[in-house]
Order: sequence, then structure tokens, then C-alpha cells
Amino acid sequence: MPGMTEKELLRASLQEFRDAMVWKLEGLSDAQMRTPMTQTGTNLLGLVKHLAGLEYGYLGEAFGRPAPEQMSWIDDKTIWEGADMWVAPGESTEYIVGLYRRACAHADGTIEAVGLDEVGTVPWWPEGRREATLRRLVLRMIGETARHAGHADIVRELIDGTGGRFPDDSSFPADMDAGSWREYVARIRAAADES
Repeated sequence: MPGMTEKELLRASLQEFRDAMVWKLEGLSDAQMRTPMTQTGTNLLGLVKHLAGLEYGYLGEAFGRPAPEQMSWIDDKTIWEGADMWVAPGESTEYIVGLYRRACAHADGTIEAVGLDEVGTVPWWPEGRREATLRRLVLRMIGETARHAGHADIVRELIDGTGGRFPDDSSFPADMDAGSWREYVARIRAAADES
């Protein structure tokens, strides 16, 4: 995008994937957002919870700006048992989505305040490899968010067939009816069977 600084471009890219993550929750019931949809338990609200912790960590704590709120799964270290990948009964959808939005705003504050070449420390990385520039950690967060937005896209499609990166995404042929999708998938299956 002409006229944007490198930092603005990185921030805009990160925001695009953040928006995709939140959009994947729209119109779903609480149960649909929490239900594990893969053999490894992947669920939409858990992905958002996980990303909230990463935003606070990589783009906050690493630069001396710790999260201004407590997260029980970090405090009790159950994060290392996967507790950041699913939502406990006492954690409301509103809390998790709000947590994510607050974490993103906190991270944006870091991006604004810190130079791209400034070095931070990621305390959970291996000793001797904990230092990273803001540029590297913003790129890391873009990668994490894009990866999990892809997971969310597949999970949402499994729930109700909704696909694409954002509402009215022209790259996703939402106007195809069920019969057209079956024909399309049958062509793919036939090609796979011939291989």
C-alpha cells in the first residue's frame, strides 16, 4: 500500500487476520464456538483464547509491557497442558472475545511505542535464543494469527459451511449451491483416486 511505513504495513497485515478470527465467530451459538471439531480438539473460541495470550506475550511482555489482567491458565501454568486452546465453563464467550480485543489493543500500543529494530525478550523461548526485534515478533504474530485464522476457516466450514476470509469474500464461491459443491468435491475425489 503506497505511502504506508513498514510498521503500518505490518500492523495492517496483522489486523486483517485478527478481523478474520473474530468474524469466524459471528452468528454462531456459544456451543458451536466451543465444540471441538477435530480429533485434536480444535475449536473456534479456543483459538481466540490462544491468540489473546500470544498477543499479550509476544507484543507486550517481551517488551516490558505485561498484560494488565490475569489469565488463570498462565498463572497456574496449565497453558503448558493446552488450557489456552479451549474455554472452561466459567469463561464466557464475551470474556474471551473481550480478552482478545484488549490483548490486540495492548499489542498495538507496543507496536506504536517501540521501534521495529528494538530488541525484546521472549521468556518462554530457550535460553540463549530469547531475544528478538519487534519486527520479528510482529511477523511471528502475523504468522500465528494467519495460521489459526486458517484453522478457524476450516472449523467454521465444518460447523455451517461458511467460508472465506471476511463477509462477502469474492475468492470464496459462496453462491454455489449444495449440488454444485458436491460435484466440485466429486471431481477432486476422482482426481485423488486416480493418483
